[in-house]
Amino acid sequence: MLSSTPFVLCFSIFLSVPLLFLFAPQVLPPKDVPFLLPYELDDLALFRKANALASSSSSRTRSSTHSRLGTATNPKPKIAFLFLTNSDLYFAPLWEKFFHGYRQLYNIYVHADPSVKITPPGGIFQGRFIKEARKTERASPTLISAARRLLAVAILDDPLNFYFALVSPQCIPLHSFLFVHNFLFRNPVTSWKDAFMSPFPKYRSFIEIISDDLNLPGRYIARGENVMLPEVAFEQFRVGSQFFILNRKHALLVLRDIKLWRKFKMPCLNIDSCYPEEHYFPTLLSMEDPKGCSHYTLTRVNWTHSFDGHPHLYKPEEVSTELLHKLRVSNSSYSYLFARKFSADCLKPLMEISDDIFQD
Repeated sequence: MLSSTPFVLCFSIFLSVPLLFLFAPQVLPPKDVPFLLPYELDDLALFRKANALASSSSSRTRSSTHSRLGTATNPKPKIAFLFLTNSDLYFAPLWEKFFHGYRQLYNIYVHADPSVKITPPGGIFQGRFIKEARKTERASPTLISAARRLLAVAILDDPLNFYFALVSPQCIPLHSFLFVHNFLFRNPVTSWKDAFMSPFPKYRSFIEIISDDLNLPGRYIARGENVMLPEVAFEQFRVGSQFFILNRKHALLVLRDIKLWRKFKMPCLNIDSCYPEEHYFPTLLSMEDPKGCSHYTLTRVNWTHSFDGHPHLYKPEEVSTELLHKLRVSNSSYSYLFARKFSADCLKPLMEISDDIFQD
């Protein structure tokens, strides 16, 4: 009996080898599965819900000759304004004046860092702070996640949201709301169906996409040599302004993305060259639909005398009608619609000249 033990042991090991190959993938973590950020499971559920709702709404629209909201009101497409903030909305009164009289053409959503004490301004911002908000940090993937949450909540909230404009608390409008709406939808847009059923790229996304910035090599390897491969080759890596205006097609594309997010959420080894929020969106849209994007932003930023990676901060003594008209001028054939950054104490002089600015 004892003499047969080695044979039995060897035979048992031989039989167990196939079982090891069968069950090991279920026991051991797959090598290519990336780490999950603390908030990521909640975000994924939110993004899937938004995509599912958008898909079902699109199917119903294609199968019907009438608006899902009824033909009597003949609703027009809306602009969703996405405020990404970690401070009070100092310019709320200016935005109130900007939006006045156009309630059926816009929606507001605010992602406010819950770790910071922020006082809701009320008015048109009442009830517009999203409950899905999480802590955000500059030069980190948390800013990407915050923008994606805003997109998802806006899509879930109102099927008429067609354009999604990401703005900061230090951002101001340079034109009237009607000018902005007409510019984005290229008059005449008579109904919701005109925008949602028209072929792209009639309604492009306005996002800055730059391929020849001198800082790109250093930023590409900020997470380590070859870390971005194979998903993003250096030749595909792009940079652009954090603030954009996406159409609905591209907003849903952002929410569906998993492949590039796995790369851009990885921690940087060189934090001085790490600005994922300036690279993720331009790179993704450049790879997926470059012809559907303008490749420039509609938000003016003054990088003259920039400090520590921050652009010029306008002070009250600089504010004038002449300045705002000057900030409208761009190198493209289109006018800038918004501008940043303005200090909080610029509100008073901005309100004093707002009638002149919103007359166009």
